[in-house]
Amino acid sequence: MGILNATPDSFYNKGRESEVVQLLRKAAQMLEEGAAILDIGGASTKPGSKIIDVETEWARVGPVLEMVRAKFPDAWLSVDTYNAVTAKRAVEAGADIINDVSGGHIDAGMIAQVGKLQVPYIAMHMQGLPEHMQVNPQYDDVVQEVCNHLRDICDVAKENGVHDIIVDPGFGFGKTVEHNYSLLKNLHVLKLLGKPILVGLSRKSMICKPLQIPAEAALNGTTALHMLALQQGVNLLRVHDVKEAMEAVTLFRYYCQ
Repeated sequence: MGILNATPDSFYNKGRESEVVQLLRKAAQMLEEGAAILDIGGASTKPGSKIIDVETEWARVGPVLEMVRAKFPDAWLSVDTYNAVTAKRAVEAGADIINDVSGGHIDAGMIAQVGKLQVPYIAMHMQGLPEHMQVNPQYDDVVQEVCNHLRDICDVAKENGVHDIIVDPGFGFGKTVEHNYSLLKNLHVLKLLGKPILVGLSRKSMICKPLQIPAEAALNGTTALHMLALQQGVNLLRVHDVKEAMEAVTLFRYYCQ
């Protein structure tokens, strides 16, 4: 899954790809490099970011989604949103998947809306909200608590008619570096949920902090963690750098032969 950030303050690209034409060019590159899905987001969820209103989000996402869908009619497109209204508009405009970092907890109507839309739903675990999620996050057992939380979301989704659910443990969303590595070592536990697993490890602080490097220098570390995640049975990698991620996937497939 290639990341298309239509935000002015992305933690990684600092908004350099926020113009629609630039994002269209980026989408073409990612698909050429092997991306199976493009994930378009208009609301930053980096630590410290605030929840934005639907109209601001749609003003960013709508034009990008419409242009990418028109240019690449056969591509699988996901929209990264926590707003049910945005989810509805996105599917009506051609999105195939809804990717919700809050797992239905920011907008209580999200899961029911996805059930009505009958599209796949990516449900992520997040402790707290982006604005304060990294202020002293606490767990008794991070692996068990994340797994239980995702199971609860899956149950609610099923009750609301959502048939295709992908789970995401939410690396960096209300978790310390230590929490993140505990999850990474135990990703196989999430297989008990019986759902495909997506991870977003790309250039995150769990790489940058131990190595004392900025996100721009974290590609090598990202690739290393992608391989570890694949060994744990992960099904989808959400990435900034598709070419390098696909190389990791290709080599992992050879390793598994």
